[in-house]
Amino acid sequence: MSGRGLLMWDEAVTKYDFGDSHPMDPVRLALTMGLVRAYGLDRAMDVVAAKPAGASTLRLVHREDYIEAVRAASADPKAADQSYGLGTVDDPAFTGMHEASALIAGQSVGAAEAVWRGDAAHAVNFAGGLHHAMPGCASGFCIYNDASLAIARLLELGAERVAYVDVDVHHGDGVQAAFWDDPRVLTVSLHEHPRTLFPQTGWPEETGADGAAVNVALPAGTGDEGWLRAFHAVVPELLADFRPQVLVTQHGADTHFEDPLAHLAVSLDAQRAVQEACHALAHEHAEGGRWVALGGGGYAVVDVVPRSWTHLVGIAAHEPVDPESVVPSSWRDEVYARARQLAPARMTDGRWPVRWRPWEEGYDPADRLDQAVLATRRAVFPLRGLLA
Repeated sequence: MSGRGLLMWDEAVTKYDFGDSHPMDPVRLALTMGLVRAYGLDRAMDVVAAKPAGASTLRLVHREDYIEAVRAASADPKAADQSYGLGTVDDPAFTGMHEASALIAGQSVGAAEAVWRGDAAHAVNFAGGLHHAMPGCASGFCIYNDASLAIARLLELGAERVAYVDVDVHHGDGVQAAFWDDPRVLTVSLHEHPRTLFPQTGWPEETGADGAAVNVALPAGTGDEGWLRAFHAVVPELLADFRPQVLVTQHGADTHFEDPLAHLAVSLDAQRAVQEACHALAHEHAEGGRWVALGGGGYAVVDVVPRSWTHLVGIAAHEPVDPESVVPSSWRDEVYARARQLAPARMTDGRWPVRWRPWEEGYDPADRLDQAVLATRRAVFPLRGLLA
């Protein structure tokens, strides 16, 4: 197996653009790649552009009628069929939507194929992680579910055990739904509690087939200590028991305390610590250290998201970025200034929730965190033959 990691990148993924009034600004992808290059990490990995996912690949997860609906909306956005979740506030239709979405999916599928073949132990697609899309509809800024497609392709290639760990602030509902009844796939999602955040799913009681779905619903306001404690109280033990052949992880950066669309209080340091933990767990439990790492949400687009995902790339490249290092001036002065012009505050029309900062109101989630972790362990661990 090659010692060099793969970085999946095609400039055209930035065409996944819902418009100027939408919080998912593709500039976050361009800025991440710019920072990766500024640190020289592109020279530490093989940068590869995979082909867009074709119809047969998309059908591994998505229904034929939905794919056709996406194609139709892509050709004529005004004709988008909202019964498929297209042309909505969350998922506006745009010209070229199918092509851009299929390209992102293709990068994740290509990453999975390369890792399974042994071309590389690790592969990163930070443009991916679009985990809300369902087999028959778009949801939560996601058109095609590239994470599910990557897992489905691994199964098609012969994988018998694939573990998926999702640390986005939102529940990984689309991936859970895709493999709800499939014991070959273990899905683990750590997310803000569904009482306070979209998609209002991911309760501990959602356990899938024999505990194949695991959900840790964290109280709003959870910070670094609680987030890391929850991760380490659940994930390592499950992976040790499951013994995955491949580990697929989703690293949405929207757990950050500056993110405008959620209510956790996690820092870049904690995000980096979980990325490092996933890397170590891949080497400890997955065959040959096979690890496919994806991006996800993240709407503090100018600074937080690029820095978080650059750490992810560095870890996968075995050249981690020093958290105390000064951001290279080539990125800070040129790209950062340009980004401030391209990505102003985009949530000004009241269509998305205003940021609620519970910790500023004296709210303390610590007394609820242990209850959340215990609820998960009690719901899932006995089903898997583990102690609660």
